[in-house]
Amino acid sequence: MSVSENQGFNTRAVHAGQAFEPRTGAVVPPLHFSSTYAQDGIGGLRDGYEYGRGGNPTRDALQEQLAALEGGTHAYSFSSGLAAEDSLIRALTRPGDHIVLGNDAYGGTYRLISRVLGDWGIGNTPVDMADLDAVGKAVAANKTRFVWVETPSNPLMKITDIEALAKVAHDAGALLVVDNTFASPYLQTPLALGADVVVHSTTKYIGGHSDVVGGAIVVKDAELAEKIGFVQFAVGAVSGPMDAFLTTRGLKTLGVRMDRHSDNGQAVAEWLLERPEVEAVLYPGLPSHPGHELAKKQMKKFGGMVSVQFKGGEAAARTVAENTSVFTLAESLGGIESLMNYPSEMTHASVKGTELAVPVNLIRLSCGIEDVEDLIADLEHAFTFLR
Repeated sequence: MSVSENQGFNTRAVHAGQAFEPRTGAVVPPLHFSSTYAQDGIGGLRDGYEYGRGGNPTRDALQEQLAALEGGTHAYSFSSGLAAEDSLIRALTRPGDHIVLGNDAYGGTYRLISRVLGDWGIGNTPVDMADLDAVGKAVAANKTRFVWVETPSNPLMKITDIEALAKVAHDAGALLVVDNTFASPYLQTPLALGADVVVHSTTKYIGGHSDVVGGAIVVKDAELAEKIGFVQFAVGAVSGPMDAFLTTRGLKTLGVRMDRHSDNGQAVAEWLLERPEVEAVLYPGLPSHPGHELAKKQMKKFGGMVSVQFKGGEAAARTVAENTSVFTLAESLGGIESLMNYPSEMTHASVKGTELAVPVNLIRLSCGIEDVEDLIADLEHAFTFLR
């Protein structure tokens, strides 16, 4: 089946890059494990395949699928989200260049930019992305190559105006990079809003089953694509065939899963909002969220990620995090199972003591696809330990 950009999201998710195998008619394309490919004479490549690092049919199918869903022309699949980010930065920046990023960026992204690539001459300035004037000043003050934003952000759930930020970046000759991991391409398509590059940890919602690690870059500019593709090939942090296959399988059900994640996230956030133990609920689906109207404009729904802060401080947050049973205390997010995370000591421990530090009274919930009544009952039980 040929896939058109005019077709619906779920149709593209199921069929993009997934033509049936012509010899047998198998509706699921075969998984190609081969690390090398026979040549018809020296340089006589079959369909362009030579060596597994440079190309693999299973990975290529995933990349076609990712590009179709994000509205890009080229997508590249990597062994992890951070491998994707590292390859992007090395492909498009040089020593002396600067990255302006959100002051609540994912800890791993900040660690990569500041502690790994900083030693190679890549500077950075963390800024509140909601303050466009501050972003503009930070961009102008340096040789800025990237403005880098997560929206919703991890874990403070801030919403950033992608269109407005793209204008700030482009007016200064910089590129806008959007980490779309929390929203997924089902809820938000940054390229359509003016972003130049979209990055993902495909480990999260795209894979969706907590059984594969991966990352992706999607663009729609041929020149950017050529540079990124070269680094993917030359450095080789590619996703293996089994990882690509599992990610493709997860991506086919992304739309129906995100509907359920979003419904559960909304219900859990509304329940938390009524609890006397709670200081703040950070969820863009709540009318009280400062980014609610903007999220309504640039997102289809509000997703399954909810952060909550407790009046009882660090002790209360730790108590709830360690006393659930349906919510599992674990790193990561975006799987079908609900996860509980204490960012200050887990996902964001690398930014403790910096301006990106996460409040110690905050826990992050990744609401899975279980029955929402069971999620709320699990939280209600955990709250009893606060009394």
